[in-house]
Amino acid sequence: MDTLLIGRADVERVLAEVGRDVLMDRVIERLTKGLTELGQGGHEFSPPRGGFDRHDPVPGVLEWMPHFVSGQGITIKTVAYSPENPQRHRLPTIVGTLARYDCVTGRLLALADGIVLTAIRTGAASAVASSLLARPDSTVVGLIGAGAQSVTQLHALTRRFPVERVLVWDVRTENAASLAARTAFLGVPVTIARPKDILARADIISTATSTGVGQAPVVPHGEYRSHLHINAIGSDLVGKTELPRSLLRAAFVCPDHPEQALREGECQQLVGDDAAPGVIGPSLGELCASAARAAANRDRLTVFDSTGFALEDHLALDVLLEIVDELGIGSRVQLESRPGDAFDPYSPTGSG
Repeated sequence: MDTLLIGRADVERVLAEVGRDVLMDRVIERLTKGLTELGQGGHEFSPPRGGFDRHDPVPGVLEWMPHFVSGQGITIKTVAYSPENPQRHRLPTIVGTLARYDCVTGRLLALADGIVLTAIRTGAASAVASSLLARPDSTVVGLIGAGAQSVTQLHALTRRFPVERVLVWDVRTENAASLAARTAFLGVPVTIARPKDILARADIISTATSTGVGQAPVVPHGEYRSHLHINAIGSDLVGKTELPRSLLRAAFVCPDHPEQALREGECQQLVGDDAAPGVIGPSLGELCASAARAAANRDRLTVFDSTGFALEDHLALDVLLEIVDELGIGSRVQLESRPGDAFDPYSPTGSG
């Protein structure tokens, strides 16, 4: 009875041997398929995530995100959001691990790094939503927030759209200035611009910031292209939002996980709003199952309220496990005890 460990070196080997593009494409395709099945009623639903808020010494949160599929296993991700990590500890803002359990015996089948996979699945989810709601000929991408998530947001969008130009802004000018180097593998020119100009010129915008709870929106309500699509990524805490309420009320809003989005996504701004029932549209899964319904909104302002939920992690982990098996990598350890006598925890370890 052993557990497969997929560590940093294994993930780096996947990126080196399979490639970023292939990995991203496989996750996008798997999310599209899984979300479509969800929209058709074919998946058990992930409950809203839970967690602990941390206020000292710096604000942050530690959360758990479970997903269960009968006969296929249980995935639980633990993830920490710590916006001071890069400056204080030289660590990513988002740190996490993914665990896969056998749904019959409960034993731990696999444990994997969740940092890279979380970034990839978040970008992939935006690509799925954008493919449904944005114009297929979109060429200008705006990025508000130039941290780690911006890299996979842009990467995923280039896998589905003919991106010709990127406009970026970040409150930390060094992050915006370094984005071109971090995304050089995409071959798309990157220009620093003000949020107001990004809003006015972009076909697709992804917002992924560490703005604080209760702070002013990072996106102004100004002029925008009539077909603009926004992937709102950074709203992940109660009271933390990136878009102005006035912009949301003018948009067709698609939440990834409606219950969770109403609690801690952009949709929390529409709770109790008389206009909310007409503004908050179907979930991403429902739109995947009805692409024509999504396409009907491509010529108006649309928002994907992306809080991230465990089905996405479950599906992305499926992809990683398949690739690790194909490459024959990862390590196996005897992590869990197996007493020779199942009724005596002190008995010597049994075989197998």
